[in-house]
Amino acid sequence: MKKLLFVFTAAALVLTSCTKDKDQSKAGIFKGPETTMHEGKAWTWVQLDKDGNPVKVAITVNEEALNSMPADDGSGGGHDHSNNVVLSLPSQAANIAFKHAWVNWNPAGHPPANIYTKPHFDFHFYTVSSAERETFVDPAKLAASVPAEYLPANYIGIDPVPTMGKHYVDVTSPELNGQPFTETFILGSYDAKINFYEPMITLEFLKATTNYERTIPQPAKYQQSGYYPTKMRIQKAGQATNIILEGFVYRTAS
Repeated sequence: MKKLLFVFTAAALVLTSCTKDKDQSKAGIFKGPETTMHEGKAWTWVQLDKDGNPVKVAITVNEEALNSMPADDGSGGGHDHSNNVVLSLPSQAANIAFKHAWVNWNPAGHPPANIYTKPHFDFHFYTVSSAERETFVDPAKLAASVPAEYLPANYIGIDPVPTMGKHYVDVTSPELNGQPFTETFILGSYDAKINFYEPMITLEFLKATTNYERTIPQPAKYQQSGYYPTKMRIQKAGQATNIILEGFVYRTAS
């Protein structure tokens, strides 16, 4: 009897251990492939909970990249697609909303003049693949506006950019109210559907910042159910800088 009891106890321990391992199998921090960015590297990474849901989604740029970005080319600014880097997410991120990242370097900034005409990065986190984003060229779909209830308060639509999307800015942002531009948070769409989140950050601010956190304005309604970030963080880690979306909350489409 004691022998049988020992066997059953041992089996129970094995099953408990296996169940525990299974529950934790999706948790962790996973890095995407490194991509060359001028003389340095950039990559993505995600932190997932035990169910595979996002805790953090990030783009990392190392110091060699930040210190080698080309200077103002004298073009006067504009959305220049010659300094873009597409970043894949790690395979473990298959179940999260974001499908790829697209980093755009603007050496002379872009309009409006005297506001965004500073050297800066556009860090796009897209909910569609890079191949689908490249099809964003139809003028009517680029111009189509997202219904107001799916945008945060005070966000208005501005320039539509082919293969990128229509942009929405917060009119209460400091740089649009007489303060210097350091960082801002933009949303984007195509065919009236939100499909990118974009921290836009100056090179100067990235280099000078050790740890910075801001909230991401939220809309009243969501077009698709899923996990959405509520905070953006800039954080130095060793010889690199992380641009992180975090504070994810599950939202139901309505």
